[in-house]
Amino acid sequence: MNSNNHPTLARQVIPGHALLIRNIMLAVGGSLLLWASAKLQVPFYPVPMTMQTFVVLMIGTVYGWRLGAATVALYMLEGAAGLPVFAGTPEKGIGLAYVIGPTGGYLVGYVVAAAVTGALAGMGWDRRPSTTIVSMLAGTALIYAFGLAWLGTVVGWDKPVLAWGLTPFLLGDLLKLALAAAILPLTWKLVAKGPSSR
Repeated sequence: MNSNNHPTLARQVIPGHALLIRNIMLAVGGSLLLWASAKLQVPFYPVPMTMQTFVVLMIGTVYGWRLGAATVALYMLEGAAGLPVFAGTPEKGIGLAYVIGPTGGYLVGYVVAAAVTGALAGMGWDRRPSTTIVSMLAGTALIYAFGLAWLGTVVGWDKPVLAWGLTPFLLGDLLKLALAAAILPLTWKLVAKGPSSR
């Protein structure tokens, strides 16, 4: 994932030489956005929708793979340390008990998905709707792969794992993919009025 031929949106919109300070601010801001997105529920069918997976994929895409993955990892560390940053906390537990619980695999998937969508953005995949959708699909598939594998291991594969951890969320995820495919290329068109990127 070291072939970053295209600048990220974050670098294009917030240029500067104080990269460490900028990256720290972006990571902390991104972790706070993840926190908020985990708590906000949007009425939807068949289950209420949070925007957390959307924010994870957008952070990876906008920040790039290194900073994106680091930001999501920071969010996980905040939760593991006992801050009630995850969906359903503190009601469903906090800290490491939550991280290793049934939904812990999705959290790991968040980090991997942010890295992969960030790497694809580094190849310019976030500049056209078609490739943006493929990138978001890849990230979403990784989240589900890690999440379902862990969920099945924890609760047992004799349980309705797909009905609990996949099918109720597919419609909402399709909407998020369409939203990302509209927002990212449009943002690049607006940013393209500034310095050209190579």
